[in-house]
Parts: sequence; C-alpha cells; structure tokens
Amino acid sequence: MPQLPEPDSLALEHSERLSALIREKIAERGGWIPFSDYMRLALYAPGLGYYSAGAVKLGRDGDFVTAPEISALFGKTLARFASEWLSCNPGKDILELGAGSGKLARDFLEEVESFDGTYYILEVSADLRGRQEERLKGLPVSWIEDLPDDFEGIIIANEVLDAVPFHVVCWKEEGIMERGVAVHDGKFSWHDRPLEKGKLLDAASQIDAGAGYVSEIQLEAQALAKRIAGSLKKGILLFIDYGFGRREYYHPERNRGTLMCHYRHHAHDDPFLLPGLQDITTHIDFSAIAEAGTDSGLQLAGYTNQANFLIHCGITEILGRFSPENPLAYLPLSNALQRLVSPAEMGELFKVMAFCNDTVINSSCFSLGDRSRLL
Repeated sequence: MPQLPEPDSLALEHSERLSALIREKIAERGGWIPFSDYMRLALYAPGLGYYSAGAVKLGRDGDFVTAPEISALFGKTLARFASEWLSCNPGKDILELGAGSGKLARDFLEEVESFDGTYYILEVSADLRGRQEERLKGLPVSWIEDLPDDFEGIIIANEVLDAVPFHVVCWKEEGIMERGVAVHDGKFSWHDRPLEKGKLLDAASQIDAGAGYVSEIQLEAQALAKRIAGSLKKGILLFIDYGFGRREYYHPERNRGTLMCHYRHHAHDDPFLLPGLQDITTHIDFSAIAEAGTDSGLQLAGYTNQANFLIHCGITEILGRFSPENPLAYLPLSNALQRLVSPAEMGELFKVMAFCNDTVINSSCFSLGDRSRLL
C-alpha cells in the first residue's frame, strides 16, 4: 500500500466516531455484517459517512477527480450530444444524478443549444447539494428529492453506479461465501460466511470462478439502474462509469476483484482504513446494467468507451475553438483532452452506455465504435 497523507486530528476524530457507530451496528447484528452494509455506513451514515459529511471530495483538494472536474470539455461535449436530440424534442428536460460539485451542469448549460427545459439534479448528499446550489445560481436548475415517475428528456448518471454499495463474494473449495465485516481486537476485519439461498447466491452461481476467486456482485447498482430506467417515459438514459462487460469483469486473472478506495488522490484496496475519510468504489459490470435497462423496457442504444464517445461527439471541435498560438489557453485544454480520451488514462477504462425509450438516437457517438458485442 502506498504511503498515505496523515489526516489532521479533527479528521481522525470524525473517522473514529463513524468507526464507533459501525462497530455498534456490527455488535447489534451478532458480530457480522455484509460488506454492502459496511460500505453503506462508511459512505452514507447521516452526518458521518464520506458523502454525508462536509469534507471536500472532488478536485485537487479532494480525494479523486472526475471527468467534469478535469475539463469543461467533458460537459460541453455531452451538451453537443444532447443538443442533437433536444433540437428534435423541444421542451424536454435534463436530469443529472449525483451531480458532484455542479461543474458538469454548469458546463453543459453554457454549451447546450436551444434548451428551453429545466436541468434537474437528484443529489443524495446534502453537503454536495449545497455546493451545487452555490455554483449554479442563476441557471435553470432545480433539485428534486426522488426519481420522477414519467420523465421525458435525457438522464445523465456520471460515476453514480460505482458508489452504490455492493456485495463481496469469494469462491472456496467448501462453497460460495459472502465476505463480510467483523471486529477483531477493536479493528475491522474480513470474515466469510456461507451464502444462503437468495438473489446473491443465484447471481454468484452463474459466475464460473475457481477456488480462491474474490469479486463483487452489484445487486443494488442493478436495482438502481432498473429504477432509473423505469422512470424514463421518453428520451435517453446515459450511464458513464469505469468497468467492463461480464466476461472481462469476471476474467480468471481478475481474481481479487476491483474494490478500490481513494484518499487524497492515492488509490488502495483497504476499505477499513479511515472510515468516513475515503471513497470506496468498484468497477461496473456493464452486462448486468444492460440487462437491468432492457428488463425495464428500454432499448440498448449503444455501448462504447469514453474516448470513442467524446471524439465522435465533437470534443476536438470544441478544443479547436482555441488557437495553439495561445498556449496559456490551449495547452491546459489539450492536456485535459488527452486525460479524457487516452487509453492510458480514462479513454478506455471508462464506458458510456445509452438506452432510449420511444425515441431514436441519430448519433455517430454510438454507431461508430459500438462495443455492445462485448457485453
């Protein structure tokens, strides 16, 4: 594990308060909880969880950087994609789930053409919502508390599914086990229990894994994807996240899973370190998300990597507005574009999946370079 920056005393006190709460919950449950429950508390416990407390999470002063934080090119390119559909469907709205700092919304609204609808945001973090409200003052943005029943427009979920609590499963000679969390000598530790009948065992039994294999199963992310898909009456649903199709996700060589934590721009795989001060994520099984969307009655309109999506949606044309002869303006944007599309950065690992309902996506963003065959 890399050497991590030392948190200050107030941060440590905060983490210990959350740790005490989690230990209490584990004791109430007989000394063991599934990892999904641990993750839910670590990220979302009211006033204490990572996404519920007030620490800066995004950008240079936070723990990780998302595509919208890297450059306005990302949000402006999404706006170009949306403008094509919105021009044929006037009066429709935008709904962003988990809008982070609000930067994507601002960049989108500054770029989108002929938009006469409302940009809605559904944000579960009160802290992040406050930051969004400050950043988006004066713009046609409205916050909602739950998914609408019959939304018409474009739904954007950028790096949402990876933060949904997931189960950790291990395959052993004696059977399939769920990896949960116990307390040993006052510290959190992994503890495995046999899986009982239910959805998790059914899902794990379909994975061809040998003894010693450990991975994640994202039942809650699939359920959330179904809920989001079910709310779309007419329009487009975009999921943007890092992940793979099922065959690659559960590849024999990926035998330790994809669980990852982020703290002060350091990545590691110890979810028990500094609860409440670090993010906990996993890569996405996009095959499962495709099934969730189509099971809800939507059509899978496309699946591609982020580089292909952004390039065919015109990110280089947006960069072309700036002259290379003005290096102070051009070079930071050029470097940011490379981070967004380079296979060594975000271009290949991040994927874009689109669904549609009662509409057609006439866009080369998916018709060129579609990877649906890999799901």
